Amino acid sequence: MSANVKEGDLAIVTTTDENGLMSVEVLESITTNHKTVSSVETPKAYVKQKFDGMEYVEYSYMRDLANKYYPDWCWTVIKTEFAGTEAYVVHGRLSWTENGAKKWGDATASHRIQKKKGSDSYVDLGNDIKAANTDCIKKAFNMFMNISDDIYRNQIEETELTHDQKESMILMARQISEDKGSEIAKMVDEGTIHGLNYKGALNKLKRQAKYERNSDI
Repeated sequence: MSANVKEGDLAIVTTTDENGLMSVEVLESITTNHKTVSSVETPKAYVKQKFDGMEYVEYSYMRDLANKYYPDWCWTVIKTEFAGTEAYVVHGRLSWTENGAKKWGDATASHRIQKKKGSDSYVDLGNDIKAANTDCIKKAFNMFMNISDDIYRNQIEETELTHDQKESMILMARQISEDKGSEIAKMVDEGTIHGLNYKGALNKLKRQAKYERNSDI
């Protein structure tokens, strides 16, 4: 591998067609799998808090999901080093296979070295080294496999409205007026109303429709 490989780099090696392209079916399968993993809600029992209030997920849970969705995953430590006397740094590589596509991605993580109070003596250097490696694996699990996206704030919501959502918007708008129905239909077609603002827009239409009904009484 190149010495210039850095965190976040992702490589894919797979059998391609005569044009050097992956099949649409393979790409769609990979995308679907990642969306499925990303949508899995992390059980609260496995979510902990650091002293600064930041949330993190226990390694055992992330490893379990990796075993389930990417069963041949492998972790390789590329490089380790001390950052002065304060921290231990790990550069690791996560590799796995998805629908025939061999993939790998690099990540780095550091862990602060604990020292005895008022001394330069280590509390448990072996534990600090282990923690740095574990943090690095967990980071890679999330970066490249979308495990625990809900906790690490990496989930992407769908922006495309379903057919039923589009129909609900337009029908609700027509309860206000035909002109409103046409206006909303145009906004839906142009993408002005989408998955991220759908609920707010629908609730606004419901309030307007209720107002119109009350005004007619």
